[in-house]
Amino acid sequence: MLRYKRQQKLMGCSFELGVVTDDKVKAHRILDEGVKEIQRIEDLLSEFKGGSIITKINTKASELPVHLNSEVMELLKRCQQISKLSQGYFDITVGPLKKLYQFKNSEFTMPGKKDIQRAKNQVGYDKIHLDADTQSVRLEQENMHISMAAIGKGYAADKVKQIWKNHKLQGGYIDASGDLTAFGTDESGQAWKIGIANPDDRNQTLFHIPLNHASLATSGDYEQHFMCNGVRFSHNINPKTGLPVTGVKSVSIFSPSAELSDALATAVYAMGVDKGLSFLNQLPQTHGIIVDDQNKVFFTKQLQYEPIPA
Repeated sequence: MLRYKRQQKLMGCSFELGVVTDDKVKAHRILDEGVKEIQRIEDLLSEFKGGSIITKINTKASELPVHLNSEVMELLKRCQQISKLSQGYFDITVGPLKKLYQFKNSEFTMPGKKDIQRAKNQVGYDKIHLDADTQSVRLEQENMHISMAAIGKGYAADKVKQIWKNHKLQGGYIDASGDLTAFGTDESGQAWKIGIANPDDRNQTLFHIPLNHASLATSGDYEQHFMCNGVRFSHNINPKTGLPVTGVKSVSIFSPSAELSDALATAVYAMGVDKGLSFLNQLPQTHGIIVDDQNKVFFTKQLQYEPIPA
């Protein structure tokens, strides 16, 4: 068996798609299928594309209901379910708060309390009103902004995996800039393994985790953060306070679903170490690794991992 790979920029990040098969022609056809599916989802969900349904929601849904196809309707329903499950720490409406901050890895002056409160008034997953009878969505407040950035890549990975599983491959994976979804085995017949990077040095691996029919998503501040009065603030926003998160450098979530792992990585990051671990330990088939701002590493119960020798 051989591994065939395709690297391409999709959904604003670097994707690597790989399949394990003994048929080269079949491999390239299947990789093409995967790329086309991710492109389709990007066209559907990108807030930066004028023709996407998300752009239409953001520009029109505060004035009148916007009709949805069943795919987007179901995805928005699941977003609200994850928001409720996480007690609001995952929220696709957090965009107005993010606009207050500049995550340039440099010094930055915090916005005032009034500006934060004004933006918080435009945030809230419970202000998204879905109507199953008319298959439509309405936004409660003007200037609300929905973003699928914290769940879209995971959703795309799940869709590609679903398509690929119909081809009876030995194995395959979708790697979205380190967020990995894998199934089956590699070309040697071994379980796929993922390395967890050091938040301060992405070239250094802290642990190896076997990935058996599972998905990993990592949320970290190594690429986007800012300093204020000597404190390091992450690009992740706590929707409850309106403030960027401190005290956590990275969160990695393992679950059977890439979509769920993607969303929970954002939620747990905002929760912080204690609340995040307690939350994850209550979820079935879901595990996590949290690295705090002192580089201390925390694991959920029963997580299997292999430390890298010093």
